[in-house]
Amino acid sequence: MHKVGFLINPIAGMGGAVGLKGTDGRRTLREALRKGAKPVSPEKGLRYLEELQRGDNRIEFLIAPGNMGEHVASQLEIQRETIGRIGRTTTSEDSVRIAGLMKKKRADLIVFCGGDGTARDVLKGVGQDAPVLGVPAGVKICSSVFAINPVAAAESTIAFLNGQTPKRLGEVVDVDEVEFRKNRFSVKLFGYLTTPDSGPLMQGSKSATGSSDDAELDAIAEYFVEEIDPDGTYILGPGSTVERIAKRLRVKKTLLGVDAVKGDGTLLGRDVNEKALLDLVSRDSTKIVISPIGGQGFLFGRGNQQISPDVIRRVGVENITVVGSRSKIEALHPRRLLTDSGDKETDKQLRGYQRVITGYREEMVVKVE
Repeated sequence: MHKVGFLINPIAGMGGAVGLKGTDGRRTLREALRKGAKPVSPEKGLRYLEELQRGDNRIEFLIAPGNMGEHVASQLEIQRETIGRIGRTTTSEDSVRIAGLMKKKRADLIVFCGGDGTARDVLKGVGQDAPVLGVPAGVKICSSVFAINPVAAAESTIAFLNGQTPKRLGEVVDVDEVEFRKNRFSVKLFGYLTTPDSGPLMQGSKSATGSSDDAELDAIAEYFVEEIDPDGTYILGPGSTVERIAKRLRVKKTLLGVDAVKGDGTLLGRDVNEKALLDLVSRDSTKIVISPIGGQGFLFGRGNQQISPDVIRRVGVENITVVGSRSKIEALHPRRLLTDSGDKETDKQLRGYQRVITGYREEMVVKVE
């Protein structure tokens, strides 16, 4: 029998759809709840456990108590032991302490469900003394200790426990949420966790797109604006590439938020959340414009959770336009785009091949996984 520690950060990811760019701190959590935020990490944790149960029944789980894992695990028939205690309100200290207990119990692998903040907590609890794997569920997921989605995390777990995957050191980084909400991207390295080296099942660290020069971004923007429908509605995702399109339309866009504009340059909404987008969009006249995350290739599920599966369904996957410089696409290893929207059917529709505008009247066709 293998021992797998499993813990969930129950508030991870709640700030995404409501446009808060994270859920660090009690004040932010209260604001997220006021805006109608719903838990997302328990569902992703359940999906991971379901996939793992299908693939390997020789696992004894060391489960965090209550809504940090036990509530989800109780929905499945798995062999488990509950580790530690928590109060009514969970804190980051709970994640630190329980991860440390799992290390003391000699877990073969400690799996956490959350974002970069949770990765930092686990790092405090175990250091590099135990192998760790992240199931992505947060808003900010820049560290390289995460699988690309819950299913990939289960596959990586099984391969690692069966001795088919070596270990490596993965970066634990985190975005300063205060700066992030001020439209500034500031990332700090906090250390390294030992993690399975599962190749394409794992995501890389987010990288800046400094290799994309102004000429590349201007060419993309010029081509896009030439083809724009003045009467159409455009949802503009985060990033410098999409910001350059907005600049060409004479719209002041949030660099790290989601904005909505008319094709004639009329601003419909700045730094909008999921609810506002659902009120704005329609299938016949709306397009989503996004750029993949540098170094990772994610289209959905990383920092743009406002563009939710419900929004994507209402707009239609055929009305998604992807923009990105050739240098950004060619820097992806492997060269692919990824989607982790949180909805299996939506991700299934998005997978296949996607045209990417890479310059003035230049496009590439890239596989989406």
